[in-house]
Amino acid sequence: MSTALPWEQARRVAAAAARPLDPVAVRLEAALGCALAHPIAALTDLPPFDSAAMDGYAVAGPSPWHLSDADLRAGNEALTRLDPGTAVAIATGAALPAGCDAVLRTEHAGIETALHGNRLFPLDPLTGLPDDSGSSLPPGTDVRPRGEECAEGEPLVPAGSIVTPAMLGLAAAAGYDMLDVIPPPTVAVLVLGDELLERGLPRPGRVRDALSPLVPPWLADLGARANPPIRVPDTRQALLDEIEDSTADMIVTTGSTASGPVDFVHDVLDQLEARWIVDGVQVRPGHPMLLAVLPDGRPVVGLPGNPLAAVSGLVTLAAPVIATLRGMPVDERDVVLGVDVTSHPHDTRIIPVVVEEGHARPLRFDGPAMLRSLALADALVAIPPSGGLAGSPVTLLPVPVVR
Repeated sequence: MSTALPWEQARRVAAAAARPLDPVAVRLEAALGCALAHPIAALTDLPPFDSAAMDGYAVAGPSPWHLSDADLRAGNEALTRLDPGTAVAIATGAALPAGCDAVLRTEHAGIETALHGNRLFPLDPLTGLPDDSGSSLPPGTDVRPRGEECAEGEPLVPAGSIVTPAMLGLAAAAGYDMLDVIPPPTVAVLVLGDELLERGLPRPGRVRDALSPLVPPWLADLGARANPPIRVPDTRQALLDEIEDSTADMIVTTGSTASGPVDFVHDVLDQLEARWIVDGVQVRPGHPMLLAVLPDGRPVVGLPGNPLAAVSGLVTLAAPVIATLRGMPVDERDVVLGVDVTSHPHDTRIIPVVVEEGHARPLRFDGPAMLRSLALADALVAIPPSGGLAGSPVTLLPVPVVR
């Protein structure tokens, strides 16, 4: 393959190049951040029984009520039955006894001590005194009826949802101990370039490695679990060995995607009999990005070595591949340009922007080797060829945000 693909086509092709990872059953605490392989449906009614919504007294019939010496607490079995004219102290969440009409809140109750037992009265809301008129509480007052939230079998969360802490709580309440999920794909990050320095100041011929600290957390924000980056010497054999030894679900390389004297990614993937999906994209920066699939089905995304060009490859190819591996659709959102932006006659431009009141405004430093604007950007946008007019919609490409 030698013809670069239009940007939008490259994104679609990348999404179709992978297949979702196989579901696995995990305990609830291990499901956080995974995608649900199947919907969460209620395994029981919620609540599973009629219960008290407030601390107070379970009552039956009209007042006054003869107050039992017993009390009902959450986790205890309810009394066999509550006869008309009787009441029993009850805690929030405790099961209601049969025959109970309502719950009288503690702060609305008055107790009168008598020779033959205590009597319970509702308090008059105006005077605060016991009401001895023989009134009854409206049925269901401060009661959580069985199935109020959902009935057994009712769908609660759709498949494909990313599991959140609230979903874990809901799943536990609904009776789950395990969930079937598609785990985040593991990604091997191979950083190429003998000219890269791991520490210290740049010097003639040597530049700092900006991609080792940038790429893994960006992949994590896309929903993957990136392994610590591996520095690979600029030799064909070293790159071949790392790819062959990797057990990750996906491989991302940085640098060596063009046709220079030490750009070995193409040669190595050909030697491994990989199937070419994308070999160049009509986009600036990042034109020499690539995507291939190894014979075992694992995708390899090749990012250009220039930092902003590499980020362009992440949002163009890595993002849709990871979405498919997770069984999810590609994130597609638009934003309106707030000002005219210079476009390219043939290629899509990926530029950092700030977004204010729904309008995107480009930042200045958008060269392929520059990260200054990206560090301050709210997002990236894709400016289509011959587009870029103020007021026109453009594709919004999120950047990772740490809260």
